[in-house]
Amino acid sequence: MLNKTKLALLSGTALLMVACGEDEVTQLEDSGTEDVTEDEGEVEEDSLLEDAGTDEEFTSLDVDMVDSDGTYVGSAVFDEDENGVTLNLNLEGLPAGEYGMHIHEVGQATPPTFEDAGDHFNPTDAEHGFDAEDGHHLGDLPNLVVPENGIVSETIEIPDVSLLPDTEYTLATEEGTSLIIHTEADDYESQPTGDAGDRMVGGVIFAPQE
Repeated sequence: MLNKTKLALLSGTALLMVACGEDEVTQLEDSGTEDVTEDEGEVEEDSLLEDAGTDEEFTSLDVDMVDSDGTYVGSAVFDEDENGVTLNLNLEGLPAGEYGMHIHEVGQATPPTFEDAGDHFNPTDAEHGFDAEDGHHLGDLPNLVVPENGIVSETIEIPDVSLLPDTEYTLATEEGTSLIIHTEADDYESQPTGDAGDRMVGGVIFAPQE
């Protein structure tokens, strides 16, 4: 009789332990589910913030422009919106005259020669110049006219290019891009640079990607 009573007590205890164990497992599973859901929400929020930051970073760029002595002569601000890319130039201290200006294919612009900027930005492999039969380079820009006081405040539209990475004809290439002002006017047809002379002012738009 005593053995049967002990057996009954032990069986009841085992059942109670199993029941408690199942409750604890259920609570742990529920707790884990809530943690995962919160983490996923944080990841999604972080991704949205990162994407927004990327768009903001590449839709407005302020480029420092320097002359052959390395002296700062002003800024070139690139902006992109639904209408495309615009360049706002604010320069001073330049000699009066008309000068060729182009976007170049390498994101370096080291005075005094700026030769490390490479050739014109030309992803479509076109001829140079607005007047060329099969022109023009996407990096070709209108001549810059500097008045007698040497102060430039000008806005230029740049069609077909983008500041956003991973888009067609982006200026944010692996090699980067730069803005160069030359010592002579671009005739808009001579190959491959428009007979625009040497390089006298430059600035890095996008540095090369590491």
